[in-house]
Amino acid sequence: MARLHEYQGKRLLAEAGIAIPRGKVAKTPDEVFHIAEELGGNVVVKAQAWVTGRKALGGVALVHSAEEARDAADQMFTLQFGNFPVEELLVEELLDISDEFFVSITIDDANQAPLLLLDCEGGSGIENRADSVARIPISAEGDISRETLLEVTNDEDIADAIEKIVHVARVHEARSLEVNPLVRLTDGSIVAADCRVTIDDYAVFRHDDLGIEIARELDHPPTKLEQLAYDIEQEDHRGTFYFAKLPIEGWEDSEGLIAFHGAGGGGSMMSMDAVSNKNFTLANFTDTSGNPSVAKVYQAARIILSQPHLCGYFGSGSGVASQEQYHSAYGLAKAFIEMKMAIPAVIRLGGNSEDRAVEILEDACKNVPAIVEGFKKDDTPEKCAQRFLELVTANKKQTNKHMHRHVPAFVGSDCATSFPMKYGTFWIDELDSEEATFVVSQSSGLLEANGTVISLTDDITDKDSELIACEIECLRAGKPVVFLDMPVKGID
Repeated sequence: MARLHEYQGKRLLAEAGIAIPRGKVAKTPDEVFHIAEELGGNVVVKAQAWVTGRKALGGVALVHSAEEARDAADQMFTLQFGNFPVEELLVEELLDISDEFFVSITIDDANQAPLLLLDCEGGSGIENRADSVARIPISAEGDISRETLLEVTNDEDIADAIEKIVHVARVHEARSLEVNPLVRLTDGSIVAADCRVTIDDYAVFRHDDLGIEIARELDHPPTKLEQLAYDIEQEDHRGTFYFAKLPIEGWEDSEGLIAFHGAGGGGSMMSMDAVSNKNFTLANFTDTSGNPSVAKVYQAARIILSQPHLCGYFGSGSGVASQEQYHSAYGLAKAFIEMKMAIPAVIRLGGNSEDRAVEILEDACKNVPAIVEGFKKDDTPEKCAQRFLELVTANKKQTNKHMHRHVPAFVGSDCATSFPMKYGTFWIDELDSEEATFVVSQSSGLLEANGTVISLTDDITDKDSELIACEIECLRAGKPVVFLDMPVKGID
């Protein structure tokens, strides 16, 4: 689910005719001061962060002057929730509240329909008042029983506001929309004092106006690498590629900061536990599964390796993956070779064609500076994690600090042959007849030779998997004469 900040959700409510507090968003303490001054000094300052319990974490302050607001902002802009700093504050007028209501729209998965949760007492602690919460069904078309609303609230104005909230959720295809509290002020007006909205991932493409950068649930604004990974996923739908940055506070006191590359949910969790139990800190969580293309695995590895301070690369999925693991082996080998891998890697390639996958990975990477080892489904995550610890320790915790991408000298040469592809350019060095014959034999029928001249037999626009395999097999045979130059946007 893609989240909106509080002020973004309130903007949607205001457009639907629901009153919200007067206020503005600030990015500096001075901006907070001026907004508070405009509002008369009695304001609430709220960190805009995708966490619950902001007040307990120091992310909400009720103040009574512009100076106090600026002081509060000075503190809040130093906060980090997880590994991510507070970058925006919402400054709003303090409200004179008479009554509070809890209003939450969610999806009842059992009934496959929206559901309204309504309580005539808002604020924190709602989870402890489950017995008092009314559950009111909403149709898929967004219809709700006004009669039932009035039975629960006994208030026409509150019922009006709730109907508008339901409309907002329906129009914007919200997976959840919570107003807690929806308040009645002492003057009788109804105001949405707080708001949390998540939009269904699969509906985001229909709502460009919301400005959602990544259609996934994150607990922080997307980082550069998360954005790059998401863009790759949107361009190439062959399998999945999920990348998330993880909190890394205190990693210097652990065995080291490591890359994590999984394949499949449950097995990846087990593997994360195994390597975490060796006192490593995981820099990221990544998943490439569902038969990903070789290009997708390669780009995933490149993005993972662009993180600083890594002392090792740990890859492990379910151990019984139904995908052809040699695709992952080719993609990982290409990334490791190009980067002249200086940190050890342990990769568990359990599943279909695991023997072939491990052979490809280890043989192709035998000349990279660090050790790269492959494991199979019968090798437990604990065994892989223990071996990983041994290799990192033996490498004296050296990091990827000085690693950078290397391409063959013939790339870009006037003497080389090149063919454009969707994700880059396929280059072929000057060949003798033996080399030309071998290249063709490894090209999955995409290339043919007339003497030493190579030409295409088919459209290779999206044939990166076959041609990366050709590249790696030529390298393994001692004939490094072809190369798919596939720069990763935002990194290379």
